[in-house]
Amino acid sequence: MKQKIVIKVQMSCDKCRSKALALVAAAGGVDSVAIAGADRDQVVVVGEGVDSIHLTTALRRKVGPAHILQVGENTKEADKKPPAAHPLPDYYPWCYPPPPAQPAGFLCDPYGYTRTESSGCSIM
Repeated sequence: MKQKIVIKVQMSCDKCRSKALALVAAAGGVDSVAIAGADRDQVVVVGEGVDSIHLTTALRRKVGPAHILQVGENTKEADKKPPAAHPLPDYYPWCYPPPPAQPAGFLCDPYGYTRTESSGCSIM
């Protein structure tokens, strides 16, 4: 199940924001990262199996003071229904048609060359 984590980080400049986004995006299990809040001081992380404590600790070390505001289900993902599977047709219009049947007496080489059966010497 995907979870949504909101972490408030003290970020004063765009360089700090890009550093925080890169740090969070490199973590395992993260699907998307965004900046939110009126002061653009919140990092919103959506993913599956993301460790919120590890992310907060890493942000504190690399960027500045940080604390967790919210951890919960991603409500947007829960509202979406999986797409209905369309049955595949018997004939695929994007594929090549099957090769024509060979008349009796012709052998097909794996490279596409055809030759006739011969009962004679194979040297000539």
